[in-house]
Amino acid sequence: MLKILGKAASINVHKVIWTCDELNLPFEREDWGAGFRATDDPAFLRLNPNAMVPVLIDDDLVLWESNTICRYLCASAGRDDLLPGHPRARAEVEKWMDWQMGELNNSWRYAFMSLVRHSPAHQDPAQLAAGIAGWNRMMGVLEQQLQKTGAHVCGEHFTLADIVLGLSVKRWLKTPMQRPAYPAIAAYGALLAEKTAAFNG
Repeated sequence: MLKILGKAASINVHKVIWTCDELNLPFEREDWGAGFRATDDPAFLRLNPNAMVPVLIDDDLVLWESNTICRYLCASAGRDDLLPGHPRARAEVEKWMDWQMGELNNSWRYAFMSLVRHSPAHQDPAQLAAGIAGWNRMMGVLEQQLQKTGAHVCGEHFTLADIVLGLSVKRWLKTPMQRPAYPAIAAYGALLAEKTAAFNG
């Protein structure tokens, strides 16, 4: 059976759990990370030298990086609907996954640490204002895409891009800050909430 190392509250662990749910894959999960077993434990570092969750263990295969884990699970299950086999369609899904991990994640880091985690190191008013503005600007990119598709990130059908970006949308909507009125994102969040309990979990 698959084993996932990481606390369920982690957005990156949540991606993997949601993907397993979509694939009807049974798994065991161990709590690692802040508030649980420390990821600088030598036993964990042997699996992931970056000391980050999640880690997936599938027999003798050990994977880290959440989006890579999700790709592996979909490809192993042959789920072309979630991760297309055709290079152009697959590249479109992976483009938005990589944008989430690179551009979008970097934009929300300061604001999230300040407003949700209440980190003492992230309370500078100017940096917080810049962080909120940058986060909202990146979400504007997603708003434009959703206005074009009228449904999911890559078009009419739900894909792996919707798992990773759906959880980012949830984080943005729940963070206590000023946000632009993005109607396409609001409709998208409602669509995902109606589709699956994994979005709400």
